[in-house]
Parts: sequence; C-alpha cells; structure tokens
Amino acid sequence: MKLIYKILPALVILVVLVFSNIITAEIRTNYPEDDFQIKTFISEQELENFILLKIKEAESNDQYWRFIETPRSKESVQPLSTADGLEHSTTNIQVEGVDEADIIKIDGQYAYLSSENKLHILKIYPAEKMTILSSTILDGRILGLFVNNDRLIVFESSVSPINPISDLPRQELIPPMDPQGVNLKIYDISKREAPVLLKELFLEGHYMNSRMIDEWVYAVVNQPVIYWIEDCQEVILPRIYVDDRIVKLPATEIHYSSESADMPESYSIIVAVNIQFDDVETEYKVLLTGHATNMYVSQKNMYITMPHGDWWHDKETTIIHGIALHGPDITFKASGIVPGRVLNQFSMDEYKGFFRIATTNGQVMRGRETSSNNIYVLNENLKIVGLLENLAPGEQIHSARFMGARCYLVTFKKVDPLFTIDMSHPENPRILGKLKIPGYSDYLHPYDENHIIGIGKETVEAEEGNFAWYQGLKISLFDVSNVKIPREIDKIIIGDRGTDSPALRDHHSILFDRNRNLLVIPILEAKIFVEKYQEDVRPSTHGDFVFQGVYVIHVDPNIGFETKGKITHLKNFEELLKSGYYFDSEYEIKRSFYIENVLYTVSNQMIKSNNLTNLSRISELRLTN
Repeated sequence: MKLIYKILPALVILVVLVFSNIITAEIRTNYPEDDFQIKTFISEQELENFILLKIKEAESNDQYWRFIETPRSKESVQPLSTADGLEHSTTNIQVEGVDEADIIKIDGQYAYLSSENKLHILKIYPAEKMTILSSTILDGRILGLFVNNDRLIVFESSVSPINPISDLPRQELIPPMDPQGVNLKIYDISKREAPVLLKELFLEGHYMNSRMIDEWVYAVVNQPVIYWIEDCQEVILPRIYVDDRIVKLPATEIHYSSESADMPESYSIIVAVNIQFDDVETEYKVLLTGHATNMYVSQKNMYITMPHGDWWHDKETTIIHGIALHGPDITFKASGIVPGRVLNQFSMDEYKGFFRIATTNGQVMRGRETSSNNIYVLNENLKIVGLLENLAPGEQIHSARFMGARCYLVTFKKVDPLFTIDMSHPENPRILGKLKIPGYSDYLHPYDENHIIGIGKETVEAEEGNFAWYQGLKISLFDVSNVKIPREIDKIIIGDRGTDSPALRDHHSILFDRNRNLLVIPILEAKIFVEKYQEDVRPSTHGDFVFQGVYVIHVDPNIGFETKGKITHLKNFEELLKSGYYFDSEYEIKRSFYIENVLYTVSNQMIKSNNLTNLSRISELRLTN
C-alpha cells in the first residue's frame, strides 16, 4: 500500500497541525453522540483517503503549525513482605495495584538496577554482603523495568531492525518508519546469576509509557503514519517486529474518531504482553491519533490524552480516549474532549465510574496572561457531566492530586494558591477553600486523608513585573482536616536559587513510607556565598552547587519535619563548585529504597547502604570497575 501525495513542507516531520476551525471561540462542553464514537476503517483505501483528506483540509484552511514538546515522561510507597519475610519499599506509584516502570526494582533481597545500557542484578541483603550476581550490557539505553516473580521486563531504546530493501522497486520498499523504537524484553530470572531472554518484541516509534497489572504489561508507543522518501510521502500501515518478521496491522483493525484526528500524524499502538506464560499471544490495538502525551491507568481502564486545537489563540483542548483493560482484552470504549491542556498523569483520576481531569487554558506569558484553570468530570462515555472553570486567572497548574471525593490543586504565578475542591457530587464540583503562600508545589503526595506533602520551590516576588523568582527547594506539610481553611503547618527550605531535584519532575525518585514517617528525596543543593558579592544579593542570583545526594527527613503531622541527615556518593565536592549551572556525575544519587532497617541509595556507579535509624554507613558496592 502506498499513495504519493504532493510535498508538504519539511517542517511537517516536527510539527502538528492545529485545526482552529474545529474548536470555535465558544468552547463546547457537550457533543453530539456520534461525534466521538470509536470507529474502524473498512479498507486500506478508506484509511488512506481519510488521512490524505485531512492533509488537504489542513492546507486549504490556513491552519497553524506548532512544535510538539512531549512532557518529560499515587499513593504512597506501600511496604511489602516477600516470601523470605523481608519488609521493603516499592516504587512510588499513582494507583495501587498498577505498577509503573522505573530504572530500579526491588524483589525481597534482590535489586534490579539499570544504568544507561547496563542491567545489574544484585543480592543486597544482608547489606554487609552486597554482591553483583550478573551484569548484562544491552545495545540501547534502558527506559524502565518491571519485576514479577521470576520475570524481569526491560524496555530498551533501540534502532529499528527493519532495513529498506534497496534492490526492490519503490512500490515494494519496506522502509523503517522511525529509525528509533523500543525493545520489550522478558527475562527468566529464576537463576539470577544467569538471566535468560525468553521473548523480545520491537515497536517502532516513540515510547510513551507503560503499566503492569498482575501478569500483564501494557505499553503505548506513538508510530508515525507518514514516511518520507526523498521529496514524496506515503501513508504506511502500523506494524510491529516480532520473531524476526514484520507484522502489518490491518486497516480494518485501526480505530479512530473523525472528530479527534485533526492531523492524524501518529498511530497509538497499545500492546498487552503476558509475562508469565510464553505461549500466550501478545495482543495489539491501534488508534489513529494526534501525538499522545499522557496517560492514566486504573486497574480496569486506560485513558490516553493528546493536545488538540489552537494553543496560540487560547483554543487548546485535550482529546481523551478511554480503553478497557482485562488481561489480553483491550477494548476502546469512548472518546471525549475537554478545554485546556493536561500537565501530567496526576491531573487525571478515575473514581466511582467517573473520570476527573484538571486542565489549564491559555498562556502565562509576560504581557499575555490569558490563562485559567479547570476541573472536569466525565461519565463512562467521556461526556462532561460536571465542571468547575476559570480558577486562578493568569496562573497555571503546577500540581494536582485527586484523593477520593476531594481534589487538591496548586496554581502559581506570584504566590501559591492551594485549592481544596469537593468532588463528592460529580455534577457539581466546588471550591471549599484555598491557601495563598509564597512558593509553589510541583508534586503533591498524600500523607493521610487530612495531610498532604508538597514538594516544589520557594519564591520571592519580583519588585517589578507580575512574576516571582524561584529560590530553594521547598517541602511543605499541609493540614486539610478543615477543608475550608487549609493550613501549611510546617515547611523546609533547602538551598538557594539553583537547587534542584528530580522529585520536581519524576515522582519515582521519591521514597515515602507513612508507617515509618520516612521521606527521602534526592537533591542537588546550591548555596549563595554572600561574601562573593560586593552588592546586595538579588533574588535572581544563582547559587553554587555544594551538595548532591539524598535528604532523609522524618515527617509527623504532630511535630512537622525533622531532617535526620544526608547521604552522598560524591567524594570531591570541589567538582560541584566548578560545575556552573549544570551538574552531571555518575555518582549522582537517583533512587533510594529500604529493606528492613537498611536504607539503600543508588547512582549509576554505586549502591550504598546505611542504617535507617542513625544513618551510619554499612557498606557500599561499585557497579563498574
């Protein structure tokens, strides 16, 4: 199958066409029942015609082009007791029972670590006898891991094994749609000293995200629909590479919604892989979409979102596709649309049959402050049944957390309003209270039903202009027992301007255990040395890096925060002071976890163990020579 259409600008490879005529000046909140029905194509010809028609419409309607930037892709970490009786922490995830891939996984006395393209299996308990059982070098960078009984699942960035067959006529050419893709590998680790590769699956395109529910791993990749050959383009069917053969997925199994695909530049391929039984077939479903950017997964459903509309003229919307998951069964249920854009997975939630989502409309730019924020409640058909709009005009969402019948929302421009929102009546969400304090939270984590931990930045309002300068890392403890009057009952500010933490962008880097009142966060700390400056230090001044490692913090609503100590893998802090605005080290601590009363910290080059009670050093193990 191939149709050659006239040349579009080369920029089409990098940008997404926005259909400003689809979303009118007045945002609709209800759509005809047929608008968002999930359909399938009846033939390859219909698929080609549909895509090419959309391209023609785009050209004739003087649409806008824009670059897509994919966002940098829970309940508290629940301790587990394994068959060997060892209590240990697990990955910080959003939904209980729905695991998320991470660069490290723990399985009783064993740890599975990824460092760039290296996979290490370690015996780490008892800590005094840590040892590397096996190390495997892969061809590409490891994107994430799952562990399930004696199975280890690895997502690895990879180069396409599909090469053009140059001696064939162009009509028979089999080009790689994307030179990059992801390998999904399943290892038998019953003998951890010698893992055995059981199954391998290659998916072309951009790895979006994955989840594991029981013995099933679900992964989503974005695969382009157009392939360029010299000065022409062709429409290509989605495909996978398995067992040394190319499998084209037929057009009659490609799902779409005519309203939701303004410029259908991507296939979203959802893969269900059984990791315990080798003879169970891998299942695939395909959705013709825009560029999928975020997803939320409950134990029964997956929701995939993608940007839509004209962001520059404040008509940006988000398309939502709802997909039922039950083992190998992947069923497209419904599609819907809401005004605004989604920040991340925590801006979404499913509760008692309803899907809730928080979005930001408009821009937060100096001289063009048009933003506002919204909460929408959708039914099982993804139709809006309740809404709360125009929150905090001129600001944007920095973090959101849905907790049962409540939603907590942080917006920011100069100060941090923490909103407490009642979601008990889906048709009528309403603000119960708000708290305005300096700074903001990029991540909200539940301590219990009455207390929330916020991790973000302290700020200082600019003397001129409607903005604020961010400063050091700020960890807040909020009391929301009186939802009408939320309070910040304690806070810690670490470092000065320039201080950073992966916790601001990646919740997997956070270790929290409520039973132990334990919070561990990796931090790159910057400090301003006043003696270096002849004049007063301005809020815009960036500090010098003085520490990288983890802060170990005791959290108790009755007494607040207490810093127990710090752990680092670095030996030479002079290198920190010389690193300027950017810091990069193989000894940068990225993750932490505990087994029994031992706290472990992990960098690319080392795993270190400390006593969890007094943080005294126990041992350390180099991961490479």
